[in-house]
Amino acid sequence: MWTGVIPAVTTKFTEDDGLDHAEMERCLGLQMDAGCDGLIVAGSLGEGPMLSHDEKIEVLRTARRVAGKKPVLLTVNEAATREAASIARRAAREGADGLMIVPSPIYHTNPKETVDALKAVAAAGDLPVMIYSNRVAYRVDVTVADMEELAKDKHFVAIKESSDDIRRATEILTHFGDRYNVLTGVDNLAFEALSVGCVGWVAGLVVAFPKETVAIYQLMKEGRREEALAIYRWFRPLLDLDVSTYLVQNIKLAEVHAIGTNDRVRMPRQPLFGERRKAVEKIIKDALAKRPELPKLGLAKAA
Repeated sequence: MWTGVIPAVTTKFTEDDGLDHAEMERCLGLQMDAGCDGLIVAGSLGEGPMLSHDEKIEVLRTARRVAGKKPVLLTVNEAATREAASIARRAAREGADGLMIVPSPIYHTNPKETVDALKAVAAAGDLPVMIYSNRVAYRVDVTVADMEELAKDKHFVAIKESSDDIRRATEILTHFGDRYNVLTGVDNLAFEALSVGCVGWVAGLVVAFPKETVAIYQLMKEGRREEALAIYRWFRPLLDLDVSTYLVQNIKLAEVHAIGTNDRVRMPRQPLFGERRKAVEKIIKDALAKRPELPKLGLAKAA
């Protein structure tokens, strides 16, 4: 159902901390123009936990307008299952194509609690679900055994694999075959994940560098591994910015330099400052100075 490059997009704010829908439309349009395959809103990078339910729905509506026929998923990352079920129902009414569900980021569930909570939210929304497995950030590991239980429920169709261990992707693919669409959620493991059979990339730095991200995926899909690897090696210092406590600020700063937007965030986050900002800006500017010329895509199909 969901393959390709699906950006987990940032949320844009006005100077007075409201939602900047005009700027979101512009930035999301760049993703669509580059050939991305859908949008995921209100995730970690989208500062979802800092948004009210009403704001999440507003962001969803904006993304829905921009995406056209491509899928738009709302991230469900509430602490309580009751609240998660509530936003899942609202997302369905507002035209979401699916949900990306995170186990409770506050209470660290045991395996039975994890499975039961995910099933409850999926039932409430009655939409296709991408399981967000990220034991590093959220301390709950959605294991292969948990996925076995969830596989009995038709709502669960995909996995965002963010365990930070490339072996896990192989384990899932070996165990389940094509039962789930497995997408990588770790930017600086994307080439490796696509090499072992992942069918998509839930990407972060794509919001600043959409064409390069799409090129890597398409080249891999066409079997042009060396061309993809050359871009990936250039991209790696930037992709490392995704694996950080400051991923939101890092990536929004990359957007400042690459697509001319702002790096406003919602408190308690603050934009990068001081030596940290200088260090991240150096990574971004060094990459922009050596930005590669992208090869033509679709050559395999044309041949």
